Amino acid sequence: MLAYAAQGRETDRDASGSGAGFELREFLQKMATALDGLGAEIMSAAEEQEAEFGSSKIFLETVDDDAQKALALIRLVMAKPDVSSLLIDNVNASIHLRALLTDLFIIDEAFK
Repeated sequence: MLAYAAQGRETDRDASGSGAGFELREFLQKMATALDGLGAEIMSAAEEQEAEFGSSKIFLETVDDDAQKALALIRLVMAKPDVSSLLIDNVNASIHLRALLTDLFIIDEAFK
């Protein structure tokens, strides 16, 4: 998405035949699929490992909340008939997406 944001496109409709618009939409769809139910998967993984999360359950719930917000953002973008580079640049800067990425880094480290 960083590469798409840097291209200065007004639309993701591909007039040049390079496939950038299709690739962006395919990436967004894969991202939406991955985000859908992510929080529940993390909770399940924590339970399966019998990890000592204790009061950290609130953090796991926060990860779910952040994933749902990021999913809503991605679905909003996917619903647009034209996706500009500027829109994707702002998606990249979204606090919701950045929070989720940080959450996932922390979760990954906690599970090690």
